[in-house]
Amino acid sequence: MNTTPEQFVAAGKANLETLVELSQKTFEGVEKLLELNLQAVRATLAESAEQAKALLAAKDAQEVFALQSAYFQPAAEKASSYGRQVYEITSATQAEVSKLVEAQFAATQQKVAALVDTAIKNAPAGTENAAALIKSAMTAANNAVENVQKAAKQAVGVAEANFEAMSQSANQAAKGATAAAPKAPRRAA
Repeated sequence: MNTTPEQFVAAGKANLETLVELSQKTFEGVEKLLELNLQAVRATLAESAEQAKALLAAKDAQEVFALQSAYFQPAAEKASSYGRQVYEITSATQAEVSKLVEAQFAATQQKVAALVDTAIKNAPAGTENAAALIKSAMTAANNAVENVQKAAKQAVGVAEANFEAMSQSANQAAKGATAAAPKAPRRAA
């Protein structure tokens, strides 16, 4: 089977389209992360200013400690939420990129299989054993790739479950620490 210049051009166009799509998906993920970071910085600056004013207005050390403790739980919950949002953005971006790569890999597998089938059909007589060996090797390689993809998906599922468990544990620990802290005395108005 001879490859024509048109086939090279078509393959080049397909590869370029895939590269552009991968770049767009990656850029969208980075854009979402930047937006999240800007929101987090804005919120942190505003909250820090409020907390600093409240701490400066405190009358004694016990009130300072109580104010600090009161800020701990919301800060821990916000950090946990931020981490969860980062994870969701990166997971979504990774999933989209994986879909594109898997689709490209499947298309390449089909093209290679068609090329091998054509080559085997045009092979000289007496090469049937070699053709069967090549087909067997391709099948084994495809099965290995599928097993790796399944294992990777399972690992992502385990990582997601672990992340969720850690997030819940951190939130519970923050709530427990805040509940154990002494409360600020109320001032008479």
